[in-house]
Amino acid sequence: MVHGRPCGLLVSALAVLGLVSGCGSGHGSGAASASGADGTSTAPGTTASAPGPSPSTPPPATTTVTATAPERGASAAAPAGARCHTSELRASVGRNDPGAGQENFPVVLTNASTRTCTVYGHPGAAFLDASGRQLGADPERSTATRPVRVTLAPGRSAWAGLSFSNPEVSGARAATPVTLLVTPPDEHDPLRVRWTGGPVPVSGNASTVRLTAFEAGTGP
Repeated sequence: MVHGRPCGLLVSALAVLGLVSGCGSGHGSGAASASGADGTSTAPGTTASAPGPSPSTPPPATTTVTATAPERGASAAAPAGARCHTSELRASVGRNDPGAGQENFPVVLTNASTRTCTVYGHPGAAFLDASGRQLGADPERSTATRPVRVTLAPGRSAWAGLSFSNPEVSGARAATPVTLLVTPPDEHDPLRVRWTGGPVPVSGNASTVRLTAFEAGTGP
């Protein structure tokens, strides 16, 4: 009996301890949410996961800008001193200066624009009849003068010599043109001039028509 009391006390203590232990176990199986390492909470029954990487901002696209037209208000006119264009010129034929069986006419180009421009070299030319058909071959370039660059201020002129043998002297077959086409150097569009210089050779001996390079002025 002396030894039975301590045993009973031990049984009672164990019972109390078991009661306490049972309460702790019930709390652990409850519905409380768990906190993640970053302080966020997950819903019951779910597993916390690390937040994914934030979407990166795409780099700005590279843009190539090509200038296709002058800015508003900018002048599109050719710069001063550039080549004279057909649209800026007026053509005429000066008075005949015959000599030694030759007919010599100055073909004149005048700057009708408001800018200064230049001509260099020989003009192109062709004689046309009333129907617009070309008479004879294209004139040849003469080497009698060396080409020089002629600067034309507005209203100023340059001339090239057009020469051929008088058909009555040379015996070449002749025709009388209505129009002379004059094409400025390095241009494609011609200017039309009414021809009043009489018959020109179109075939046979000494039928060649020649053109000199442009010089400053309106003729010799």
